[in-house]
Amino acid sequence: MADEPSPPSDNSSAAEKVRSFPQTPGVYLMKDGAGRVIYVGKAKNLRARAGSYFLPAAAEDPRTARLVPEIRDIDYLEAESEIDALLMEARLIKDILPKYNRDLRDDKTFPYLEIYTREDFPRVRLTRQPMARGTKLYGPFTNPRALRGAIQLLQKTFKFRTCSLDIDESDPRWRWFRPCLLASIHQCSAPCNLRISKQEYRKAVRRLQRFLEGDRRKLLAEMREEMAAAAKDLHFEEAARLRDEIEMIESLDQCGKLETHVQPEVFPIDPKKGVAGLQRVLRLERRPRTIEGIDIAHTAGTATVASLVQFIDGLPFKPGYRRMKIRGVEGPDDVASIHEAVARRFHHLRTAGEAPPDILLIDGGPGQLNAALAALPDKASHARQTGLEDEPSFNDPHESSGQSPVPAASGVGLTTVLALAKREEMVYLPGSPAPLQLSRHSYALRLLQYVRDEAHRFAQHYHHILRRQSQMGE
Repeated sequence: MADEPSPPSDNSSAAEKVRSFPQTPGVYLMKDGAGRVIYVGKAKNLRARAGSYFLPAAAEDPRTARLVPEIRDIDYLEAESEIDALLMEARLIKDILPKYNRDLRDDKTFPYLEIYTREDFPRVRLTRQPMARGTKLYGPFTNPRALRGAIQLLQKTFKFRTCSLDIDESDPRWRWFRPCLLASIHQCSAPCNLRISKQEYRKAVRRLQRFLEGDRRKLLAEMREEMAAAAKDLHFEEAARLRDEIEMIESLDQCGKLETHVQPEVFPIDPKKGVAGLQRVLRLERRPRTIEGIDIAHTAGTATVASLVQFIDGLPFKPGYRRMKIRGVEGPDDVASIHEAVARRFHHLRTAGEAPPDILLIDGGPGQLNAALAALPDKASHARQTGLEDEPSFNDPHESSGQSPVPAASGVGLTTVLALAKREEMVYLPGSPAPLQLSRHSYALRLLQYVRDEAHRFAQHYHHILRRQSQMGE
């Protein structure tokens, strides 16, 4: 009997094998001389990502220096999209527990996707500390940023909720509850407003679970059968909805880089403490959830633009970012430009039927603040300037779990408008004789600075684009 070939003495054969890998999304499995899988990783481009481990720099990098010398073989599994690769990686790591992925056994270090299956309307959340029972876990995941991006993309497709509301379908008061902006941008089916039945919502969550479990092709086939049956029975709205969902699932492989859909993992402030601090220092009845910041950018009055950034729960929400060219102002007039930007923003909110932000932050001082107030709808502007806030207004749809919903007509306060001046970092409020000076170490001030600086960055970026186009004659 011939002797079995001995394993290679270095990783040169594995490096050569990688050259034949496809340039598609997938998962790569690195093996040692005994054929054991020692590391599992995901890739948007299998050939490029796996091949990077065999470059000279990888052997010197502290993160891979121990792994690279042990590699003797490498295999791959193709995935239909980067999201599929992310989910496949998590499943394989959980099943195989490779040597160099062993840190993933600590569920407090790496995140999971958790679905509260026992709720009437199951919520979905990213967590590093899963519940002991009553939920379905997916993961752990090696890349928290990619997971956050995947959640946003999946939410656009399956429209599940991520809030902590305790929704009871049998309580008719929920029909008066005002959904958050995720419903307005079609990223949530708004079960908090009972816009979807428990059965239909749970069906969507079950589809999400099947997708997460790798049952994509069979799921799509069944959905196509449902669509055909609905069309045959003349239920055209249902057929159209299923068609759109199918297209969204199929397009997930064209979503681009997952990390672009989320913000950095390290924030300059503590979001929760920042929001809680704002509620306290501004004496708000309820904790603000949505903050919008507006800033102006121009060069000597040319190419004037306005930016609008949106923060939810103290974190930037990129899908809510907006930018606009200022049309009705000539010359370097920041005050007039703020007036136009705020007027156009609130006109859009009214015509689109969307809820205004809990806090509107203007970059500037008293002049910019007064311009913003003058641009608001007459009734709201009058209430803010006189302090009369007894008119029906927009209620906060994101109270903590266990709170009863509040009818929209009950009135819980209008948008709080304020300005933050640079250098002195003074907070200017309507009707206040003197600005509010917060401690430089205040979490509330840090959050306001973060919103202001992000609005400034976004405005400058757009302004530079327009200037470059102008200079190039585009």
